[in-house]
Amino acid sequence: MTADPHERTVITRPEGPLSVVTAGDHGTPVVLLSGGGRDNALLSWRHLIPALARDHRVFAPDWPKQGRSRPWRGTADHAALLSVVDTVLDHFALERVALVGLSQGGALTLAYAIEHPARVDRLVAIAPAGTLSFPPLVHQLLWLTARSRFLNTTLPGLMLRSRTGVERFVRTTLIPEPVPDLDAIVDEIVQESRANGSGSSDWQNASIGFTRMNVDLLPRLSAITCPALFVQGDRDVGVDPRRTAAAAARVPGARLETIEGAGHWVNRQCPDRVEALVRAFLA
Repeated sequence: MTADPHERTVITRPEGPLSVVTAGDHGTPVVLLSGGGRDNALLSWRHLIPALARDHRVFAPDWPKQGRSRPWRGTADHAALLSVVDTVLDHFALERVALVGLSQGGALTLAYAIEHPARVDRLVAIAPAGTLSFPPLVHQLLWLTARSRFLNTTLPGLMLRSRTGVERFVRTTLIPEPVPDLDAIVDEIVQESRANGSGSSDWQNASIGFTRMNVDLLPRLSAITCPALFVQGDRDVGVDPRRTAAAAARVPGARLETIEGAGHWVNRQCPDRVEALVRAFLA
């Protein structure tokens, strides 16, 4: 089992336990929001948590139904996850924070800055979801997949039931170039999949409507008023780099950093580069 070297706080909500990794004892607060599906706080932020904890108080929740935030009753959709961010900030008495989010977490980072501008000091959106759209036929196929337990849970579970299958998934969809800790990453995904399943997250499934995206932040991004940094791998097959560039262009004064050769999990593929960008931006 992959070691968890960090302290945790468990916040009890009516739906279930919300487990939050905490690190650092001084400095401005930073909340890290991980991706959907086979992810959790440590999978996304294993390298960034200790790097930021040198100068910041860091809080990284496991999303409901991921990591140690289980069992969880009810659907963890967009509204529910926004309320989870509220819960973290309120529990730790954080009036104003920096938000850093990956993929699904990037979408929630942008959405929270839109909905609660007074509570977000600055944000980093890494390969953010929530700004995507698809051609009609592709969209309907995604909608069907999101509503089929076989397609979004059973089939992925069969494909990722072996370590070889997980490694193939990582190389083709998340990290296209060799990394020194690939074995550790695969071990972490295997552990998460065995504990919590291999399907898409509630947020991912619920964000797709029949004819349009239920979560489409693009028209509202101009409302973001805090400093914003977008980080994107140019070989990302999950989030089209052109979509991230278009999203960054909608946010007043936002900065876009594109990392060559990086895939969707740029945070695990290029941790030193991401650390340097985030630390400098939050300084």
